[in-house]
Amino acid sequence: MGRKWNNIKEKKASKDANTSRVYAKFGREIFVAAKQGEPDPESNQALKVVLERAKTYSVPKNIIDRAIEKAKGGSDETFDELRYEGFGPNGSMVIVDTLTNNVNRTAADVRAAFNKNGGNMGVNGSVAYMFDATAVIGLEGRTADDALEILMEADVDVRDILEEEDAVIVYAEPEQFHAVQSAFKEAGVEEFTVAELTMLAQNEVELAEDANVQFEKLIDALEELDDVRQVYHNVDLGE
Repeated sequence: MGRKWNNIKEKKASKDANTSRVYAKFGREIFVAAKQGEPDPESNQALKVVLERAKTYSVPKNIIDRAIEKAKGGSDETFDELRYEGFGPNGSMVIVDTLTNNVNRTAADVRAAFNKNGGNMGVNGSVAYMFDATAVIGLEGRTADDALEILMEADVDVRDILEEEDAVIVYAEPEQFHAVQSAFKEAGVEEFTVAELTMLAQNEVELAEDANVQFEKLIDALEELDDVRQVYHNVDLGE
């Protein structure tokens, strides 16, 4: 798979260490998920996914509780989930998932980020067909063989299991997200280093150094937008 999930997590944690932006984004995402169904993760699978992911980013409990209470309170605030697709330097591919209460603002901001950083927006479907929706679960303290045995005993099928540095990363179909986590929890796993529903590129590309620098600026510009939830791409950014 080649995604180097531990390195990606470390980069995100470093970038977000001195800002509350990531917490604000999670607060919005939790509110929307809780409002769309029951504000209980045991009966609301969408909310459960968001909360599992929030744990891996160490989102404070008060942020989570506040968002759920806001949903319980019947707030009439509404958000649209929108996806934008585009191209970075040298034809690299980017998908941007957003959660917004102002579609015009978000579209303009995303387009500006592309245009100012060597990219351009594409039409719907111009990029997404080169990506696969994937559940990614990471854990420490186990080997790939351990993980495989646990999943086989639980009769859970996955796409792939890899060892990356000191962690095991499991790639599965999105609908297997909870089954994979449940199998590991039953086996005594209490924390996950990664818990994501993501879009993985079918093929990664490498860019020349100057293009790579520009591409990273594009990704940073997109991720810094308040309305952006997730950014996916097909570039191997290395270590």
